[in-house]
Amino acid sequence: MIKKFSVALIAALSLSVGSCKLDLLDNPNAVTTSNTDINYLLNQIQLSYASHFNQSSDPGMRLTRMLNQGSAIYENAVSPAYYDGLWNVSYATLLTDIKTLIPLAEKSELYFHAGVARIMRASVLVNLVDLFGDVPYSEAIDPVNFNPKVDAGASVYTAALKDLDDAIANLAATSKSSPTSDLYFSGNKDSWTRTANALKLKIYLNRRLIDKSGSTAGINALIAEGKLISTTAQNFTFKYGSNLTNPDTRHPRYGYSNTGAGDYQSNAYMGTMYYSKGFVDPRMRYYFYRQTTKNPTDVNALRCITNAKPTHYAATDYFCLPTDVGYWGRDHLNNEGIPPDGLLRTAFGLYPAGGLYDNNAGTGVFLGAGAGGAGIQPILMRSFVDFMLAESALTLGTTGSAKSLLQSAIEKSMTDVRSFALSTTEGGKITAFETDNKIVWADEVSKYVAKVMASYDAATTDDARLNIIATEYWLALYGNGIEAYNMYRRTGKPANLQPALDANPGTFPRSLYYPTSYITRNANAKQKSSIGQPVFWDTNPANLLK
Repeated sequence: MIKKFSVALIAALSLSVGSCKLDLLDNPNAVTTSNTDINYLLNQIQLSYASHFNQSSDPGMRLTRMLNQGSAIYENAVSPAYYDGLWNVSYATLLTDIKTLIPLAEKSELYFHAGVARIMRASVLVNLVDLFGDVPYSEAIDPVNFNPKVDAGASVYTAALKDLDDAIANLAATSKSSPTSDLYFSGNKDSWTRTANALKLKIYLNRRLIDKSGSTAGINALIAEGKLISTTAQNFTFKYGSNLTNPDTRHPRYGYSNTGAGDYQSNAYMGTMYYSKGFVDPRMRYYFYRQTTKNPTDVNALRCITNAKPTHYAATDYFCLPTDVGYWGRDHLNNEGIPPDGLLRTAFGLYPAGGLYDNNAGTGVFLGAGAGGAGIQPILMRSFVDFMLAESALTLGTTGSAKSLLQSAIEKSMTDVRSFALSTTEGGKITAFETDNKIVWADEVSKYVAKVMASYDAATTDDARLNIIATEYWLALYGNGIEAYNMYRRTGKPANLQPALDANPGTFPRSLYYPTSYITRNANAKQKSSIGQPVFWDTNPANLLK
């Protein structure tokens, strides 16, 4: 990450040399306030933010059973060495670049640039707190202080809220020009403002356990203002391309190669989508691509097919094979070796990774298959906003009907998954498959929504209603482990997630260990005593999560 940062600085210098006078005594490899090209720097910030999001999302996807966690116990699942890259891209790249850009942009009356940078800084800070707890901020990014102390997570959240308010003010101001490249909203200030407000909603909802009145007032103010993400065009996503090299623009989870698929999918997640409603979730063919439509019978390919379900699993827990039609993943905290099953295991599908649409072909993936990796990072979607508002309405009594917001959230998720998929090179395959199989998408969605609404009406307690909201949010969050991890710690839902294969996997991580690079290089850094240590807003019982 540090090498990448240096190259970026050299590139920034080369772009700005035509308009800035360089003293021969200047270090040509250093960015200074006199030689920085603000448009280039903002472009680099936007690219780095996508990397930050992807790395931040990974542990949450695994801990909440969206992806396989390839460790037998939780201690190994969150090893400090795993997060060096995330820490470096957050501090050495993003926060450093943003700290450089904001004063330059505001001095030049490029308020749009400053507003975007502040939104991204606020999001990075909140994500770091949500993952690690107390983190350096007030003393960080200081060229004379190489040993910054941590700030309390609550104070970093407060700083992020101020950044978002300042960003909204920046966006409302008259700017001398817009960014030459806006990789998220193509220069739409209103969409950036709505993103800032959606991040504020996320902050207030996370804080609801420690500040009920403040969260209620903050969320009601956002609802009254009416400036939250509400349309597909306003979804906060990063869009990838399909270029293979120089540069590789593909979604990092695409992973297709000549040897097959990459990661193992979660049996629990696939089983829930396939069976829990009594019919298949309409999004399942978009999320996952089966390289075979038949379950294996060879123990050398899948060892667990001859194993009994662990005795600590409930009768309703999925094990080994989540369906009978070829969905091939792994159970939670399965750390077995990897057999030659790259062309058999279920792969990432069309949404959000830009892979193949599952039309029952059952053939192996290959380099460039499907949409070639031209997927998205679903950072903050309009459906996520409605799910958060539904939880807020139920738990805080904020404005709106929890049931109506739940229905709206599901419908928006379905629409956005499908509209993205149809916009890709796989779109023709989708419509042909539906025509051949007499599938009417609208009918599938209506059936799904009716099933969830009936379950919600039948629920007799708010805890049961919250579980329905959280479960549906979890199923809509595929590709976003940050919000799944937050929701799981905030609510303890979805209830009864698949247990670990080992009956004693240790303490569930309520936060992650600090990265090795931070602990070894900072004299003031102290590793936390336990991954059971919660972040500041998580006041739930110690034994709530498993």
